[in-house]
Amino acid sequence: MLLWAGSPAMAQVSVGVSLPGVSIGINTPMYPQFVRVPNYPVYYAPRLPTNFFFYDGAYWVYQQDNWYTSSWYNGPWMLMAPRAVPLYVLRIPVRYYRNPPTYFRGWRADAPPRWGEHWGNEWSQQRSGWDRWDRRAAPAPAPLPVYQRQYAGDRYPHLDRQQALHSRNYRYQPRDAEVRQQYQSRPHQPQQTPQVQHPQPQQVLVQPMQHPRQGGEGREPLAARANDRGQGQGPGRGNGRAQGREHDRDNENNAGQQHRK
Repeated sequence: MLLWAGSPAMAQVSVGVSLPGVSIGINTPMYPQFVRVPNYPVYYAPRLPTNFFFYDGAYWVYQQDNWYTSSWYNGPWMLMAPRAVPLYVLRIPVRYYRNPPTYFRGWRADAPPRWGEHWGNEWSQQRSGWDRWDRRAAPAPAPLPVYQRQYAGDRYPHLDRQQALHSRNYRYQPRDAEVRQQYQSRPHQPQQTPQVQHPQPQQVLVQPMQHPRQGGEGREPLAARANDRGQGQGPGRGNGRAQGREHDRDNENNAGQQHRK
């Protein structure tokens, strides 16, 4: 199966990988040509000078001894740990690597790379049996997201639009458990602005203002003035009235004495 949406300009692609905020070299100016690897659920890009594949709804690049993946053909790319690379990506035969590393030399072209030799015993124990499978029971390949052909050059979307376009135009869901797990934790969705929690207004108890009493030798609070006027409560109220009457009689007596004099 051959799907082509490019031109001879594809040969001008640079080699490397782009990560969000970090660029190490890959720049595919337009949607690449893909050819299916026979009897595998994988496509490879024969006209790119890099190890560029498509499997289970995602693009995969092997560059500088690392695997990277993306949902868009020109990234941004996500670094994959060797233990998390899907099995059918590991099983791609050596002959379909367009830019194989030097340690591939001498390995069988129709067999997968010897990842156990390259990544060591710990990886071999974690991925035991990765190179044994029933080739007659291989799953069908996922459809290519060819809608991305129309997004090339200056039209290539930024990260904040990629997820929306992909969800709207490509309804395929990954079958591979490792691919699903990686995409669930992938930072390809724009971050939402966190909601700010505003504090609730607190009730403040305001004490009544204390006004100074005019006259006399000091300043007394308002409550004291009320007691003087007989406005207190309980027994204090009666005492205030009695003291007021006595004060009035004293004033009258003093006034009468002064008049007689």
